[in-house]
Amino acid sequence: MTTPDPEPPAEQQPRPAPVQESMACWPTGRLLSTAARLVEHAWVEALGQLGLTHAGMIALHLLGPGPLSQTELAHAARVQTQTMSRTLERLEREGYVERTRDEHDARRHSVVRTDAGAAVWEKSRTLEADLFPELENVDAMRDALLTIISASSARRW
Repeated sequence: MTTPDPEPPAEQQPRPAPVQESMACWPTGRLLSTAARLVEHAWVEALGQLGLTHAGMIALHLLGPGPLSQTELAHAARVQTQTMSRTLERLEREGYVERTRDEHDARRHSVVRTDAGAAVWEKSRTLEADLFPELENVDAMRDALLTIISASSARRW
C-alpha cells in the first residue's frame, strides 16, 4: 500500500493566471489609464535624472519654434495658466527659460528657451526610445491615441 503524496506547501500551489492574462479582459479605458500611469512614472524618474519635470519638458518642447506667452504655452500644453506659471518659475530658476514682460502689456510675459534649456531638451529627446519597447504598428496606436485625446479634450479645452 502506498501513501498519498502530501499536500504541496503553499508556495508551490498553482498560481493564478499572470497579470497580463487577467488584463486582457479589462475595458480599453482602464488599460489606457494603467498604461498612462506606468509611462508617467517612467518619465518622471528619467526626467528627474536630467533635472526636469514632465511639465518642464513639455514647456521646453513647445518653446522650440520660438517665444510664446505664458497663456499660449498653457493653452498648447492643455493646462491652466497658473500651472504653467509654476512650471516656468522652476524652469527659470534652473536657467532653462527666460521670461520678459511685454512692452505693450505689462500683464503679458514672453517666454523663450535658453541655450541651457535647449541642451537639456535635446538630452530628453531619446527618452521614449530608451524607456519603452518598440511597437509593431506605432502609427496606428498614435492615431488612435490622438483620436481619443481629441475627442476627450474637445469637452474640456
